[in-house]
Amino acid sequence: MDAHPQPFHEGTKVQWAWDSTSLGWLKECPRKYQYHMIEQWRGRGESIHLEYGILYHAALEEYDRMKLEGGMSHDDAVRWVVRELLTKTWRDGLPWRGAKDLPADDKASLKSRENLVRTVVWYLNKFKDDPAKTLMHPVTGKPMVELHFQFEIEGGYSLCGYLDRVVEFQEQPFVMDRKTTTSTLGSYYFEQFDPDNQMSVYTVASQVAFHTPVKGVIVDAAQIAVGFSRFVRSFVFKTADQIDEWMKDLYVYLEQARGYAERGYWPQNDKSCHKYGGCAFREICSKSPQVREKFLETHFQREPWNPLVPR
Repeated sequence: MDAHPQPFHEGTKVQWAWDSTSLGWLKECPRKYQYHMIEQWRGRGESIHLEYGILYHAALEEYDRMKLEGGMSHDDAVRWVVRELLTKTWRDGLPWRGAKDLPADDKASLKSRENLVRTVVWYLNKFKDDPAKTLMHPVTGKPMVELHFQFEIEGGYSLCGYLDRVVEFQEQPFVMDRKTTTSTLGSYYFEQFDPDNQMSVYTVASQVAFHTPVKGVIVDAAQIAVGFSRFVRSFVFKTADQIDEWMKDLYVYLEQARGYAERGYWPQNDKSCHKYGGCAFREICSKSPQVREKFLETHFQREPWNPLVPR
């Protein structure tokens, strides 16, 4: 029996606990939301990206805590983090292979143990004297890193998730979001975050759950490539009016989701099939409805996504 609370009202498919991931699926395409959130289908390589990101974020969080709570020097904190990372990625007497078993032309194959350790060390060295300073929690007094949030909004819904870090930069508070990607870090990459559902969720969460009036989100992106890792920092600013508008839109989407669930039908948004790098379910939706289940079972696996489960 699942010990964790479920994000759906009992006996229904009406979701009450939302995070930026499930909300993003809904906004892109109700059918994509159905396949991912309701039916729990995941494509090949998705678990690799998720685990790689979790390990990366955990290493940077540990570094922040060792310096701010443990009083370690930069070098000692880096050594501590690397040792912990190597231990976590040693599985059943063998090093974690990441995505090495994927074809060489699959970019997910870059998400390997070696590249993970290299990226963490190079990031920490690059931002050794980071002008963005971690804020301390106003209640606990602990560093504001890897913060879980869950708070109620109108209509009996909740928003939940995690903030990587809350910082002060040039005397202004910001959420910091650390990302890994195999894409080139140019203007095209960063344009996807403004406007962006996730950036708005993070801004609202910081302001509501942690009473920190952030100005927006600092995006620290790490490009994972063959033989090198590259880092670029960008900013997403959010005004109060923009957040108010986003919240108004949010309630419309949530009521639409309730309607889909009550009807038991999530329509396909065929204008999104080729966007976002191409939907993972594009080939499924191109098949006749009568055979889609068989293709899903062949090419996908079931892995539930529950916004209420801690990392």
